[in-house]
Amino acid sequence: MSEIEYHAVAKTDDIPEEDVIAVFVGEEEIAIYNVEGEFFATHGICTHEDVGLADGFVEGDLIECPLHSACFEIKTGKAVNPPAEVDLKTYPVKVEGDTIYVGVEK
Repeated sequence: MSEIEYHAVAKTDDIPEEDVIAVFVGEEEIAIYNVEGEFFATHGICTHEDVGLADGFVEGDLIECPLHSACFEIKTGKAVNPPAEVDLKTYPVKVEGDTIYVGVEK
């Protein structure tokens, strides 16, 4: 079982509701979402094309890729429509005070 290491990546005020930002943990691009005041994290690059999801559109609990309109469930990473067929990796998130932490495997 891999160990999870948490990294401070943003402040809660950095991400308005129904929005997304890109952060980097090492060389890993991660998208951080605010869905109704709850924070989630997925891999930051669309699984269909090499484009950053932080440039996409959050609608409810879905992120739409800005390039070909593939959509993913933010909470699970599940690809919900073509052209994406591969799910996004998700990461655990915790909030302490006003700081958002993302867990990545060591």
